[in-house]
Amino acid sequence: MRKEVMAGGRSRSDGIREAGDHKNEGEGTMRKAAVVTLALLFALFLAASAVAAESGTKDECVAKSKEAAQMITDKGLDEAVKEINNKTGKFVWKDTYVFLMNLDGKMLAHPMNAALIGKNLLETKDKGDPGKLLFKEFVELAKSKGEGWVDYMWSNPGDEKPRKKITFIYRVPGKDVFVGAGIYE
Repeated sequence: MRKEVMAGGRSRSDGIREAGDHKNEGEGTMRKAAVVTLALLFALFLAASAVAAESGTKDECVAKSKEAAQMITDKGLDEAVKEINNKTGKFVWKDTYVFLMNLDGKMLAHPMNAALIGKNLLETKDKGDPGKLLFKEFVELAKSKGEGWVDYMWSNPGDEKPRKKITFIYRVPGKDVFVGAGIYE
């Protein structure tokens, strides 16, 4: 037989628990479950924050595009093309990058897809329905306003489902080229 201590310091040796003992055990189990649940939610929050921290921002797209444009102005197109094409260079960060095109729609530099370099992309449609000519919009924006945002549907590498993407376009002052950088929303 077990001897149990009851509330108030009394002991019980008949092996029978008081009715309130089960209630206390249930409350303890519920508390443990709540603590575990909160810990899991906190871990998920931290993981989501880490992923968000690895995503580029609109401000970064603007800043990096303007930095690339300044490099074209300061060091010339050839030097800038080398740096923009460099997958580990300063124009590739987090989950985004800068690309370079001319006003005829020809891709001049792209760090993530070398197959695009040298191609005219004006007739390329986005992944939306019915699909819009996103590169044509890039060129028109660069020619008309010089800078701004274009939204379209695009597939993120590793995810076949198209999502909304926005790209900042910035025409290099005094040149017939523009740079761009985009993020998924």
